[in-house]
Amino acid sequence: MSTEMVAKRLVTLCREGKYEEAQQELYAKDAISLEPQEMADGPLGNVKGLKAILEKGHQFMESVEQIHKNEVSDPVVADGWFSVAMHIDATMKGRGRTDMREICVYHVKNDRIVQEQFFYDVH
Repeated sequence: MSTEMVAKRLVTLCREGKYEEAQQELYAKDAISLEPQEMADGPLGNVKGLKAILEKGHQFMESVEQIHKNEVSDPVVADGWFSVAMHIDATMKGRGRTDMREICVYHVKNDRIVQEQFFYDVH
């Protein structure tokens, strides 16, 4: 599967809210997930391995009461890399409604995502 095919499949699944399915299907077992420096050591910070990435996703979803909007841009692909812009408008437990926007950059090797890195402003 080419980087472009991986990117399009990820976008399709994320637009449907199937984040865990995307990770199970497209990620390498030893993939890494990187957050902005200010968040790297937090409970949803940097992790290594698909199991840890899945757990990070579960923790995030447990903090969500309701998702009002989930938007994912078309991917921009260059060699083994691609990026998408994501926008989630959600009501978070104990925090109220939150508008989250980020740039997500992915690295693909051997038909699998080996790295994801998120760029967003920490408020």
